[in-house]
Formats: sequence, structure tokens, C-alpha cells
Amino acid sequence: MIELDDQQQAARGWFESLRDRICATFESIEREAGSNAAFEYIAWDRADPSGEPGGGGVRGVMKGEVFEKVGVNVSTVGGTFEGEFGKTIHGAGEDPRFFATGISLVAHMANPHVPAVHMNTRFLATTRRWFGGGADLNPPLPTPEDTEDFHATLKAACDAHDPEYYPRFKAWADEYFYIPHRKVHRGVGGIFYDHLEGDFAANLAFTRDIGEAFLDVYPRIVRRRMGMPFTDADIARRNAWRGRYAEFNLVYDRGTLFGLKTGGNIDAILMSLPPVATWD
Repeated sequence: MIELDDQQQAARGWFESLRDRICATFESIEREAGSNAAFEYIAWDRADPSGEPGGGGVRGVMKGEVFEKVGVNVSTVGGTFEGEFGKTIHGAGEDPRFFATGISLVAHMANPHVPAVHMNTRFLATTRRWFGGGADLNPPLPTPEDTEDFHATLKAACDAHDPEYYPRFKAWADEYFYIPHRKVHRGVGGIFYDHLEGDFAANLAFTRDIGEAFLDVYPRIVRRRMGMPFTDADIARRNAWRGRYAEFNLVYDRGTLFGLKTGGNIDAILMSLPPVATWD
């Protein structure tokens, strides 16, 4: 196991505790639907090219009646970037050593009226230290109520720290979660931030509040929509939208590339892919 300093341990501890609370909440939603589905957890270890301990993580996946497939992963890894990839990472151009810890979540829902969702927050250390992440909502059948609720909750979390955060990070999400070859956004947006550095305590507090906001708003949206009736046409729309989601994650997503380039667990990296998708 890699050795952690106080900041690294604090970040890791938060991400793991958030994972536990999210998974417990999602399992409780399955119980409300009459399902006994539960998360299956699989630990994995990473081999660093340097020969030193490379850390690892835990992949958690649940397949239920409400959550057709949801993955909640935590990882804590470190070592040395290989080749030219390190030069693309903030603060690693001259020194390829790195540390990263974070939580990554993707939920694909059975009912097309329940939006899919992505949430990821992370802490990285190279010659610099910073937080990044965000959350975005991906409904096959968007509704203004859900979109407004999701954004309002994230805005409140941002505003508690800096009134400039929400407009800045919302615009960043709109730019990032876009599929250029389709000329469409991946969903109805959210927030995205990166390279948030300087005051560790303040930035950890902000990252914690984003996790709390997600845990507040997304289960509320799921419970609001999970009992709605749907048609075969709605399922077809859901599956086609999932195809767009898969395209983004395989072609453009930074987290996918980071995991692959740093020797992460393949199943954990690709847990973001939906169980069923279609392309016309």
C-alpha cells in the first residue's frame, strides 16, 4: 500500500465515506421498489511501472429493478506516469510522480423517465495539489422540474463557497460534456471543475459539499420518477441516448483516459458503459 500524508488521507477518507452513504441510499431505493439488489464490491490492486506500490481501489456495482446498472468506484493510486502522458497532467511536466484518490459514479436507470447520472470528485498531487470533478444529469426524456432541481441544488452548494463558482463551473460542464461529432450535449449539464488548488481545507470543504449536494438531489429525482409508466418507444429513446453516452466516455472522457494510461482496473474504468445501448 502506498503511504499517505495527512491531506491525502483526509481526501481518501471522505471519498470512501461518501461511497458508503451513496451505496446505502441506492440500496434503500431498491428496497422501496421491492428489490433485494445490493452492491457487489471487488477490490483491485495496481502495479506501478516503477516497481513501487501502486495503490488500488474498490469497484462497486449493483444491478437492480430501479438501477439497471450503477457503479460506484473509489480508488487511491500513486507512482510514476509513463512516457509522454505525464506532460499532459497539471504539474507533472518536469516530475512524473503522482498521487490520485477519488470517487466515480455512473448510474443507468431501468425506467426511461429516471435520468442517468454521472458524478466524480477527486484529489490529485503532482508538483501541485488540486481537486476536480463535478456532476451532470443525463435524462433520455428531460423534464424541466428535474433539470431545475439538479442545477439549483448544485448552485446552492457552489454559492456557499464562491458566487462565481456556479456560473463558471456550469459553463465548463456545458463545454466539456459535449459530443462534437454528434453536435449535441451529453445531457442537461451540471458542473465541472478542475485544478482547484491553494487552500486545501477550503477546497476539500467545497468538494465535500458537492458530494452532499449530489446525495441530496439525485435520490429525490429517482424517487420522483421511478414509478412512472413508460412505453416501448421510451425504452428505444433511452437505449439510443445511452449510445451517445457511451460514445462520449470512450472518445472524450478524461477520466477514462487517465485510468487507462495509469494502469487502472479495466472493469472499474469501463463500468460507466451502459448494460444495453443501441445505434440506428
